[in-house]
Amino acid sequence: MYDTFVFDLDGTLLDTLGDLAAAVNFALRTHGMPEHSVDDVRRFVGNGVRRLMERAVPDGEQNPLFEEALTTFRRYYLEHSMDTTRPYEGIPEMLAGLKQRGKRLAVVSNKFQTATEELCRHFFPDTIEVAIGENEAAGIRKKPAPDTVFEALRRLGYPLTTRLSPLTSEKAVYVGDSDVDILTARNSGLPCISVLWGFRDRDFLLSHGATTLIASPEELL
Repeated sequence: MYDTFVFDLDGTLLDTLGDLAAAVNFALRTHGMPEHSVDDVRRFVGNGVRRLMERAVPDGEQNPLFEEALTTFRRYYLEHSMDTTRPYEGIPEMLAGLKQRGKRLAVVSNKFQTATEELCRHFFPDTIEVAIGENEAAGIRKKPAPDTVFEALRRLGYPLTTRLSPLTSEKAVYVGDSDVDILTARNSGLPCISVLWGFRDRDFLLSHGATTLIASPEELL
C-alpha cells in the first residue's frame, strides 16, 4: 500500500531507554542532583534532549546548573549511546523485508543529529536511507513540527514545493510510538501507525488520538 516508511527511532526501531537513563543519571550525579528511575526517564523522553533534561533536572531550565548538566548529558550519551541499545525483536527483519519489496525507508528523530546518524549507521546500514535528527540550528524544527519529516521526504526525492508545504502524496506513512509521533504525522499530512512495543502503552496512545496500532514489526510487511 505504501511506498515510503518514515520511522521514529527511540521506542520504535531501537530500545534506547537504558542508555538514555544512564546518561541522564550520570549528568545528574555529576552535578549533585537526585537521580531518576528508568520508568521516570521513560516518561520524560519523546520531545528531544533539552526537554528530557528539563524534566529530569530539579526546576528545569531555572536551575543554575541546567546548561552544564545538559552539556554533560550530551557528551556522555555520545560516548555511551550503544552500551545497551538494541533493535527491538523483529525490527531488522522487518526493515530488510520492506527494503526487498522496494520500499523507501527513513528515520526522523528528536535525538540530536550526530547520535541519530551514528545509531542508524551502526544498526541499519543497509536499510535506512535517510536519518534526520534534531538540528534547529539548520532551521529544521524538531517534532511535532513537520520539518524533519519533510526534509526526509525531500531527500528521498518527493516533489515538495517548499519544506513546509502540505504533503499531498498518499504513498508515505509515519510509524512511531508516542503522542509526539501522532502529532508529527498529523502535522505532516501523513497517516500514522502507532507501535505497542515502545515507550507508551495502548491506552496512552488511544487517548492521544492513535487510530492504527500494531503489536509486532511483522505487521508492517
